[in-house]
Amino acid sequence: MPAYVVEIALVVLAYALGSISFGLIIAGRRGIDLRSVGSGNTGATNVGRAVGKREGRVVLLLDGLKGALPALLAGAWSGLDSAWTAATAVAAVAGHCWPIWHQFRGGKGAATAAGAMLVVAWPAGLAAIATYLIAKRASRKVSVGSLAGATVGAAVAIVGAATWDTGGHAAAFGACAIALLVWIRHADNVARLRRGEEPDG
Repeated sequence: MPAYVVEIALVVLAYALGSISFGLIIAGRRGIDLRSVGSGNTGATNVGRAVGKREGRVVLLLDGLKGALPALLAGAWSGLDSAWTAATAVAAVAGHCWPIWHQFRGGKGAATAAGAMLVVAWPAGLAAIATYLIAKRASRKVSVGSLAGATVGAAVAIVGAATWDTGGHAAAFGACAIALLVWIRHADNVARLRRGEEPDG
């Protein structure tokens, strides 16, 4: 079997795995439809608000693993510095944001993005997580933390590409694509931030 067939299959698998909404599943077991409560988002933040903080943390972990595991599988096959591994990581985040199993109504992608970045460019992933925590605490807004984390993660990957081999460039492109997806999914949050209407939490 040609190598590219496996690589394409891993990208598709990453999207399919990313499309599993653990938030909807966990909230649904409590009889709660996340899409009709709170922000309507299916990610960990809305789970924490609508179901409970413990459940929110569980979803946060599972959403992060959705980004990390497919990228690790692709890395084992193609190498962590491969463009296919970066594409697989991006596909996992896209799946979370626009899940095929849930009418393409997904989460904002921050946790899955962090998990994916940790694999394709671990310094970028660590920088993204640290920035998220700092920005969220300083602003008291999850959206600010998510946007800042994704942006700094991409910036660190770009800077790293100047000293890494060609795989570093693949990781940088992947991190930038992931950050772009996070920004696209936060478009309403950005609009509310500009109007001064974004709620805390």
